[in-house]
Amino acid sequence: MKSTVDKKSFFGMVDAAIKLGKIHEADGLLILLEQKVTWSRLKRKLDQVETGVIATHSTEVLEAAQAAEIHCVLLENPEATVQNQLTQGVLLAVTEDILRHGSTLIAVYSNFDTEQIDSISVLRLTERLGRLTARDLRRLKTKVPLETLKVVVDLAVQIGREGREGKAVGTMFVVGDHRKVLDESRPAGFDPVKGYAKKERSLHDSKTREGIKEIAQLDGMFVVASDGTVEGCGRLIDTSPVELTISKGLGARHFAGAAISKNTKAIAVVVSQSSGTVRIFQNGEVVLRIEPLQRKAMKWKELDPEPASD
Repeated sequence: MKSTVDKKSFFGMVDAAIKLGKIHEADGLLILLEQKVTWSRLKRKLDQVETGVIATHSTEVLEAAQAAEIHCVLLENPEATVQNQLTQGVLLAVTEDILRHGSTLIAVYSNFDTEQIDSISVLRLTERLGRLTARDLRRLKTKVPLETLKVVVDLAVQIGREGREGKAVGTMFVVGDHRKVLDESRPAGFDPVKGYAKKERSLHDSKTREGIKEIAQLDGMFVVASDGTVEGCGRLIDTSPVELTISKGLGARHFAGAAISKNTKAIAVVVSQSSGTVRIFQNGEVVLRIEPLQRKAMKWKELDPEPASD
């Protein structure tokens, strides 16, 4: 891969995309970019559109774009198809409130030649194309900080979408009010995080998140403090009986998540092993539901019953 793009060709494509955006009354411009450009020049171009976003796998490109005050999101899978990279870039931009649901977007990317920007597309972000946004999470009346909720939900969605070693994984994170949650639960056996320093148990650290993915297959839940520290793993809920009104067809893990959220001030984030669906429980009820399709855009679903599984 070249370290820099062909300036004339690249900026010509950007100019064409800006013109196309005016025709379609687009809300933004998304560029898949892995190489260096003249950032000041690109910034002037993107100032002509409502919102400009770079999507990249390169931390070097990310840092340079941010230094130039250009919105940038970091993609996860460099081996993904171009379509999946575009989808992920859009989802990340929506998640971070850079783009809005329902927007019209012009995308500029490499489609036929991996070393050259050669394609332009018009994308329409329907209301059903989405991922949990900061706005969605702010609707939850909780003392858990937004950043902690985001990192936990994103991790749950990744587990639901990817599983582990080719196998589907179901699990649960209980966030906030961790002391009472620990009192209302008991260890199922060995606790993999016991004995580690606090900073080594923080979900804000990517290494910790990867470690959690590895042990998510164990029975029991993860107890997470409001600051994102994992306070316990493999714990079984042992809370007082409570009257619940959640949808029929949900399994024991979902009822446990509903119960602990009813008897504490915590938020329960439950991953279904059968479907990868992520449900967020508060005060004993499902308040949000996300359907993470494998390597595709996540879609919202109505709160309808599904076969019991976990």
